[in-house]
Amino acid sequence: MKSEASLGIFIPAYNAADTLPSVIERIPKDLWADIGAVAIIDDGSRDDTARVVEELIRKYPKIRLHRFEKNRGYGQAVRKGLGLCRESGCAYTACLHADGQYPPEKLVAFLAFMQRNRVDILQGSRHKDGTARAGGMPRYKIVAGRTLTWMENLCFGLDMTDYHSGFIMYSKRALRTIPFERLSGYFDFDLEVIATARALGLHISELGIPTRYAGEKSHLSPIRYGLRTLRVMARYRMGRYSAE
Repeated sequence: MKSEASLGIFIPAYNAADTLPSVIERIPKDLWADIGAVAIIDDGSRDDTARVVEELIRKYPKIRLHRFEKNRGYGQAVRKGLGLCRESGCAYTACLHADGQYPPEKLVAFLAFMQRNRVDILQGSRHKDGTARAGGMPRYKIVAGRTLTWMENLCFGLDMTDYHSGFIMYSKRALRTIPFERLSGYFDFDLEVIATARALGLHISELGIPTRYAGEKSHLSPIRYGLRTLRVMARYRMGRYSAE
């Protein structure tokens, strides 16, 4: 990888054979020169995800495939991707999702914003620019999201509009400082990242992203996720993340 200017990308993928190619194709062509590697974490997929990745490698030799024989869950796949990027020494790291819901086209703007403002954790917000409803987000998710965000802002002392998109970029300092291996193996991993970054005094910010709901299959249980979100906030208030 290049030093200082390099970008590492990782993509947690579970049964994503149909959507992965378009996600890769949407990465801006001009950005590939600054990309050290794209790590695709096949989280025990039961479809042709691994075969599709092998085909993509022929066209994009910077892609690397890492496979879990059994499904370990979102948090563990993200931990693997972050660990790979940390080991390679990339200056910035981006998480893309394999279903195409989040925009690879925004990577250039996100990277420039992080460099210009010395941001450590940059969250993509589906609500900041008011695109959620127009992009097909169900109304109940918008209402629930606003309620959670209000609670999270009170808890963390931030002024964010979205804590849960999963479209996140990390600085090298964040990768070196946050003990990812100790965080959740479930979908609340991303919120634990923000809680830990806040507890450790890292610079957190957000940029708007377009919202796209197109019938993607979710593996998330809303009730379980909501309860675990409350648990993260409680743990933060008890000082658990600053002691990690």
